[in-house]
Amino acid sequence: MARYELKDRSVLVLGLGRSGVAAARFLASEGSRVTVCDSKAADDLAASLDALDGIDVELALGSLDALEAADKDLVVVSPGVPLSLPGLVKARERGVPIVGEMELAASRIQKPIIAVTGTNGKTTTASLIGHMLRSAGMRCPVAGNIGAPAISMIVEANEADRVVLEVSSFQLEAAPSLAADIAVWLNATDDHLDRHGTFENYVASKSKLFEQMASSGFGIYNAACDAVSDSVAVSVCNLAPFDATGKVLSSPGGARANRAWYEDGVMWVQVDGVTPHRFPIDGLKLAGAHNIENMLAALLAVRLSGVEWESMEDGLRSFEGLPHRVELVCEVDGVRYYDDSKGTNVGATVKAMEGFSEQLILIAGGQAKGADFAGLARAAEGRLKHAVLIGESAPAIQTILEGIARTSRAQSMEEAVRMASREASPGDVVLLSPACASFDMFKDYADRGESFARAAKGLLDA
Repeated sequence: MARYELKDRSVLVLGLGRSGVAAARFLASEGSRVTVCDSKAADDLAASLDALDGIDVELALGSLDALEAADKDLVVVSPGVPLSLPGLVKARERGVPIVGEMELAASRIQKPIIAVTGTNGKTTTASLIGHMLRSAGMRCPVAGNIGAPAISMIVEANEADRVVLEVSSFQLEAAPSLAADIAVWLNATDDHLDRHGTFENYVASKSKLFEQMASSGFGIYNAACDAVSDSVAVSVCNLAPFDATGKVLSSPGGARANRAWYEDGVMWVQVDGVTPHRFPIDGLKLAGAHNIENMLAALLAVRLSGVEWESMEDGLRSFEGLPHRVELVCEVDGVRYYDDSKGTNVGATVKAMEGFSEQLILIAGGQAKGADFAGLARAAEGRLKHAVLIGESAPAIQTILEGIARTSRAQSMEEAVRMASREASPGDVVLLSPACASFDMFKDYADRGESFARAAKGLLDA
């Protein structure tokens, strides 16, 4: 793994979000000469600049002109910064390394790393793995795309037993030496095509996690997802498939030393080729087909980390789940309202819809990120009663659902919830699962989910 010499080096940090601030603080502490650059002006970066107060960094705000400087030894990019920026291309041509803060973190973390990627379910799975390891008595911070930047957790990570990193495609693009001891690839569906251009490019960015592993590592992957299983076939690591459909792996055949699958209400986990252990899903707080994927992957990762079956069961049953991920908000007049605001792409919304047997009233829409909404039509057949559409992508989704379900348009979340409630009958489910990003109407997905929850709970007082 690369080890970056940082003392007395001139380093440009590009992007002053959470990741960029953490990188700048770390680099300054290592003795680098740090310039922080962002196209936004200082007035728009107040919180970030407050976090850098007292840190010896040079500010280059309001433009990307600092990228043209030829005297930098290293450029550290935030995940939201496209590597195709002309200034970054020129820097690379000059031989300047372009990395993300996760690359710097990986070069400093000396404890075993469990890295989790995938289009959907990363945060839940990373959180569940961390929870189960801690329940078994291990010290295990969880960082990366999930919240705290990995670079801010170096000390804690090196005092721990294991480190769990949630890793996005953007982070993998700029982490060329991240070599996990255990890697998890949950799934791959259309997402971030506005950044990657094609689905194939997006999958290729995810596949780096397995390509960079050593032969001694364990690669846990979704055997029921063709894009994932095809990509990992050339990996040199020890492959450990899981199957939430029960169609690809099953107890009678296709035995592998390490695998997990779901059949008839039971998750099965087999490690080292010994008798599989059963985990019934009855009574678990995580529900839905998408969460069976997450749990199978987490169970394999935790068992391969040396945790005993009994401790695994305790950790699985005590996990509460995460906000805005098919979270029950309330029940009003026999109608249940679920917040899946984290469903920011079509694949996530399809899985959320497929997790219900009840008739659905769907609230969807927002910024499309280049998505193809055709998958929504397939999932809607037979289960979608009505769709209330919001945001920039409302017209496109309305076209896709034409002839499959009735649709209507709303200008606000409060209006959308009121319209959904009028369409719902006792026993139905109102599901917020937007299939889109939130930034056209809300600060972020959490803001969107909280707006939905307020509106739904407000029906109780109506």
